[in-house]
Amino acid sequence: MAGSDSDSGSGTVPAGGPESGSTTGRAGLRRTLGFRDLVVYGLLFIAPMAPVGVFGTLDAKSHGAVALVYVAATVVMAFTAFSYAQMVRVAPLAGSVFAYARKALGEGPGFIAGWMAMLDYLLIPAVAYLFSGIAMNSLVPEVSRWVWTALAVVLTTLLNLWGVRAAARVGFAVLAMEIVVLLVFMVSAVVVLVQDGAQRGWLTPLNGDAGFSATAVLGAVSVAVLSYLGFDAIATFAEEVTGGSAKVARALLFCLVLAGFLFVAQGYLAALLEPMTSAELAADPAAQGSAFYDTVDSAVGSWLHDLVAVSKAIGAAFAALAGQAAAGRLLFAMARERRLPTLLSKVDPRSGVPRIAILIAAVVTLVAAVWAARRDDGLDHLVSVVDVGALTAFVLLHASVVGWFVVRRMEGPPSWWRHVLIPVVGAGVLIAVIVEATPSAQVVGACWLVVGLVVLAVQQRRRAG
Repeated sequence: MAGSDSDSGSGTVPAGGPESGSTTGRAGLRRTLGFRDLVVYGLLFIAPMAPVGVFGTLDAKSHGAVALVYVAATVVMAFTAFSYAQMVRVAPLAGSVFAYARKALGEGPGFIAGWMAMLDYLLIPAVAYLFSGIAMNSLVPEVSRWVWTALAVVLTTLLNLWGVRAAARVGFAVLAMEIVVLLVFMVSAVVVLVQDGAQRGWLTPLNGDAGFSATAVLGAVSVAVLSYLGFDAIATFAEEVTGGSAKVARALLFCLVLAGFLFVAQGYLAALLEPMTSAELAADPAAQGSAFYDTVDSAVGSWLHDLVAVSKAIGAAFAALAGQAAAGRLLFAMARERRLPTLLSKVDPRSGVPRIAILIAAVVTLVAAVWAARRDDGLDHLVSVVDVGALTAFVLLHASVVGWFVVRRMEGPPSWWRHVLIPVVGAGVLIAVIVEATPSAQVVGACWLVVGLVVLAVQQRRRAG
């Protein structure tokens, strides 16, 4: 699918990784992915229409400044993407932030980075599957949303087990569909705005419809970050890409810039068409989940409502597919370094994928997604858990850049802006976002961190003994 990019190499990476001192005697991952494949996986995981599911929540939290929230979130993630680009060149391994922190900061911080990222990679697909189930249930209400959710998990898991190239081919078609539907929405919105005008002031998506509040915007950014989580999953395919780690870094940055543009544009247009004020949405939490669909229905028509719902259902399922693939590779990488059961490091010789790791990830995701689909407040619980784990892992990513390039000076004299300014500012902004996250998210993240520290302590005691 990736043209010449994909065909330039077909070797395998040794089981212990390019720089690992440990080997497991197991087959390595196959280098079959090109730049376009990486972009497809990244955009699938992010989902071009990701704001659809959280638009109402962001509008209420930010006092109407939805577009500004996505501008700020893109900047926050840009710091993280740049640090990823620095470290993927140093450690082009499947473990992503686990591999980077382990290499730059040591075994302990590496394990904690992987542990916190695991919370993100295992539960983001559950959120996406739930979005898919909700969308399908709105079209076929006779079938419970948990049934649709479970069906999406099964179908995408089978695709992932088939092989990374097969999943990428199908994913490319789904991604093209999502972009077409998004363009239809944007063109329709512009036509309505030209003919009938806006429901709110033209600048309110940037400065709010009830007065600007920096605290409100920052609090909304902690939720908006969920829309971007997944671009970093590209790094987990570092051992399966042809042409070197530079291609992974370019794909990371390209996906983030494109997604940021799409998110700001659709958030701006939807906010202009939103018939309810942000205060009304804040007073009616039940209306927040369907706010985007309701806006499209009232402004354009039910035909676009149904089109967006179908696209969201399919797109969310394949966003989960990409997330599940990334989760499997994180489990694979941590097991390869004996930080998780070594059975998870086994690679299927025919498909070239870590099947056992993917199946374990699928089971965890299935349980979480179906549990949430059967509860009215299930989505809120899942979203609150996901963000803090990912943001904590990103803080350790920035620390890895400073540790490798500045403290250890492994690449010669450090660059003050690439290796100091950007990671320090990036980590500071992420910490501020974590502080503004909901208390429940902070509690769950802290509990997960404590469990990880206990597991790390047990592992270190066993190794010392």
